[in-house]
Formats: sequence, structure tokens, C-alpha cells
Amino acid sequence: MIEINNVEVLGWEAAIRGMRNPLNSWDKSDSKHVEENCEDCVYKRDYSVCKHNPIHECFNFDVGTNDLDLMKRLAAAGTDHSKYRRMITVYLDITAPLYWWKEFDTYKVGTVANSCSTMHKIHAKEFELDDFSCEWCPSFLNGVIETLEAWRKLYLETKDKRYWYAMIQLLPSSYNQRRTVQLNYEVLANMYGSRKSHKLDEWREFCKWIESLPYSEIITGGK
Repeated sequence: MIEINNVEVLGWEAAIRGMRNPLNSWDKSDSKHVEENCEDCVYKRDYSVCKHNPIHECFNFDVGTNDLDLMKRLAAAGTDHSKYRRMITVYLDITAPLYWWKEFDTYKVGTVANSCSTMHKIHAKEFELDDFSCEWCPSFLNGVIETLEAWRKLYLETKDKRYWYAMIQLLPSSYNQRRTVQLNYEVLANMYGSRKSHKLDEWREFCKWIESLPYSEIITGGK
């Protein structure tokens, strides 16, 4: 299971300006901001739907034909030439199991994440099946959840650290954790290339989300 919410994509104007610095070709740039209440926004100020970015906030920026063509050519030329992608920043909230986060954490450059804390808050709420990604083992996990819940109650009653340690040590890797994450288009390109055909459903879903981003062809190499 993976859920992605509260997506923001920023930095287009600076990225395009910087992209054109090497050849001083700023006069060829044809991108522009669109009106805040642009007609493309079905819900106007609610920004719930926009043709540029149909499942996230209103994008409010049109990348012009000239700029997009250059972006795609530089992306295809490799990381030495696609440095502008590092300047397109993405913020999002991800809820995913610990076994997925373990692989996500291999991406250390160009990422920042603030997570919900198991150290401080593992005992804060009752353990439920929905707290886990367990599509393939729900019946097995029931016993583990009952044990975790018993230890949680004992810890709340006694404040005995042994029960808290027991929860931390038994907690399955299927436990879902939420993190607020900062990425950029270059990091997403690395993720997409490595993970789009991954064995884990969560990675394939994440790569489908990447395809939904504004002008995702500069990440994926698509048309």
C-alpha cells in the first residue's frame, strides 16, 4: 500500500532561466505564468483540477514549446546536461510500509524527509489492521497486532520501558509510516529508471504517480 497526498511542484521559472544560461538564449524562452484563476481550473480557486496537472493542485505555469523541446533534448543527453531538473522541486506526503521506506532511503542525494516517529508515538493510538500493508498476510498479522496492542496498554499503564522496547522490536516491516518528503525531478528520474518495473507493487504505483506530474516526459523520457 502507498498513498501520496499534498503534492506541490515548484521552481520552473528559475530552472528554465538557468537552463538557458550556458548559451545566453533567454530571448528564446516562451514559458509563462498563467492567471491564478485561469479558465483551465475547473474548480477555480479550489485548484482541485487543472488540465496541466489533473490530480494535484493547479499548476499555474505553462512551459512553452521552445523551452520544453530544449528540456527534453537536455534530459536525453544525460545528467551532465539535465542539471535544470535538480531545480524543479517536489513536496509531497507519502504513507507507505517500512519495507518500502527501507529501499527509498537508498536515495540520499537531493531528498529530505520528516517522518512520523515510531520512537515517540508508537504507543499513541490503538494498533489496527489498517495500520499495516498486509494484502498477502492479514490473518497472520492479527496475532501480531493483538500482542502489540497488549504491550501498548501495559506500557501506558505502567510506563515500563520493557513494553515499549517490545513494541519497537516486534513492529513488522509492513507497518505504514507517513513522511513529508522533498524531492526534485532529477532524483525522480533516477527512481523512475531504476524502479518502474520493480517487484514491489508500491514502487510501480509510485512510478505511475511520477508519470502524472507536470511535464513528466522530462523525467520518464516519454513523448
